[in-house]
Amino acid sequence: MIKVSFLFLSLLVSQTCLSATPELLVKKVAEGNYVHLGVDQLPDKKNHGEIANIGFIVGTNCVAVIDSGGNPAQGQQLKKAIEKITPTPVCYVINTHVHPDHIFGNIAFKQPGVKFVGHHKLARAMQMRGPYYIDKANEQLNLKLTEQDIIFPDISVHKQMTLDLGGRKLIVTAHPTAHTDNDVSVYDQKTGTLWLSDLLFIGHIPVIDGSIKGWIRELERLKKLKYKTVIPGHGPVVTDWPKSMQPELNYLKTLLTEIREKIRQGKYLEDAINTVGLSEKNNWLLFDQFHKKNISSSFSELEWED
Repeated sequence: MIKVSFLFLSLLVSQTCLSATPELLVKKVAEGNYVHLGVDQLPDKKNHGEIANIGFIVGTNCVAVIDSGGNPAQGQQLKKAIEKITPTPVCYVINTHVHPDHIFGNIAFKQPGVKFVGHHKLARAMQMRGPYYIDKANEQLNLKLTEQDIIFPDISVHKQMTLDLGGRKLIVTAHPTAHTDNDVSVYDQKTGTLWLSDLLFIGHIPVIDGSIKGWIRELERLKKLKYKTVIPGHGPVVTDWPKSMQPELNYLKTLLTEIREKIRQGKYLEDAINTVGLSEKNNWLLFDQFHKKNISSSFSELEWED
């Protein structure tokens, strides 16, 4: 009887541990600003797309989520992390752009009183890419998602918008085409903290899904501004802006210069893919996975410039 009871207790504990939702680790990076750091990996069946930096900002009246995660379960984890830190309700979920690692936790926050915020081009991007992302989630991430997991923005940002959380105002900026054509950043005026998301990559190679020229222009503009803390979409939080963005700017400028030279010489894309930007190889994680794609998209853009 004792042996049976002990076995039953062991099984019960084991099942409880397996079914428990792992706690999402968040770090306070400025007063009221909390970040969960992603991992420098390709999205796969082990990480289920949980690779991006996500987090939240706490005001006296409500909380703004800055990207919700790579899948619904991570969204639930983020929600629990918020509830553990503050009883203040969530009022906004700001999606910084369309990529799946930033938006597929949205469903966890879909409830009365919560407004979803994004670039004025985000809804169109979600509509166009949503079916593809859902198919790939099933195939590559072992996630069973449906069209219900694509949560469109309730509030569209055309240039800038101020969101008041109570004692804390956030400036949400819609950027011209850069990393994507639907990037927004979030600036917390109270602490001088800029959530730049995938407009800034630290360590992880930048991924071009918009315009290399547009991205360089935005970085050149942003580097003239002062921020105490900057939160990238991938990589560690930085406090040495604009020094911390220089490697990314150097990488993009290297591609721009070398691709333009190839085009001037009458070379084709195949030659550019094999030769451009190789001096940057040791500077970035996931270089082999993304660099050739960056060249391909940039070559197409630059081939037809005036």
